[in-house]
Amino acid sequence: MSNRIVSLLNIEKPFIQAPMSWVTNAEFVAAVSNAGGLGVLGPNAGQTTLTTSPEETAERMRQEIRKTKALTDKPFGVNLAPNADQAKDPWTRPILNVIKEEGVHAVVWMGMGEGTVLPEIFAELKQAGIKILYRAITPTVQNTRQAEEAGADIIVATGFDEGGLMPERAIGTFAIVPMIADAVRQAPVLAAGGIADARTAKAAFALGAEGIFVGTALLATHENPAHPKVKQALIDSQPTDLLLFRAPPSFVRSTAGKLAKELAEKSLNGADDAEISQHLAGLSGFGTGMMQGDLDSGWGSFGLGVGHIHRIKSVAEAMADMLSWQNT
Repeated sequence: MSNRIVSLLNIEKPFIQAPMSWVTNAEFVAAVSNAGGLGVLGPNAGQTTLTTSPEETAERMRQEIRKTKALTDKPFGVNLAPNADQAKDPWTRPILNVIKEEGVHAVVWMGMGEGTVLPEIFAELKQAGIKILYRAITPTVQNTRQAEEAGADIIVATGFDEGGLMPERAIGTFAIVPMIADAVRQAPVLAAGGIADARTAKAAFALGAEGIFVGTALLATHENPAHPKVKQALIDSQPTDLLLFRAPPSFVRSTAGKLAKELAEKSLNGADDAEISQHLAGLSGFGTGMMQGDLDSGWGSFGLGVGHIHRIKSVAEAMADMLSWQNT
């Protein structure tokens, strides 16, 4: 399929892989790109331990970028999640420098808070020839237009159906995608949240999207580094099995392990953000759940598309299945 997403990113299929923090690595990202989509390295791609050093974080990303380059000659991207106050953000600049130095093709810009848009960094990326896929955690007409005016090439419309770090407002994919598609002046839109099979992908295009942004469905692939227990839990789950709880700055939808049940109970009983954050254990807890398969001491996150996922596939097969409606 040829459209503006494909042309802008120089890829074969309008399919972008979500940058799922720990559960990405060079092998997985290269598999997505080699199958015709855009693979994206997440913030902790290829890692098994956390570091508190921005410089070490950047160098770890450099090594994962180079590993990815050795496995594919296709375009791929890296996730960026800048703080609106750059004086309080020691992480973005080192990663940004690595992205430019290594010739990365694209960034998925995670707009935190009010949907952080930093025109000076957008301009720097544009000057370096790097495509910007802007994904506000909570999409609005306002932050969509701000990002587009600042130079975003593609806008991601994320619905509450997604896994991972969720929007602050409970607006589903079927509502948010046409809202953002109507809000943009020129940039094409990607749909994110609950897209896991040909039916949901076709619906996204019918709503005004020109491509899909997929996470959960790619967890259930041979190449994804998530623990086998997590993949089995995904296959065994229905949307009604998942728990929803507060997790600053928004919400998390998780498998129903011990920790997740405790967090859901605290959330229901009105625990404040500080208490929830301490109990959540942040990205470390996510890594314990998703990478070690310990869904009692850690937590895992799936989107509402779990009910459409029934077996482990290769990345190429999963992508082909989701886009198979285009051939009918």
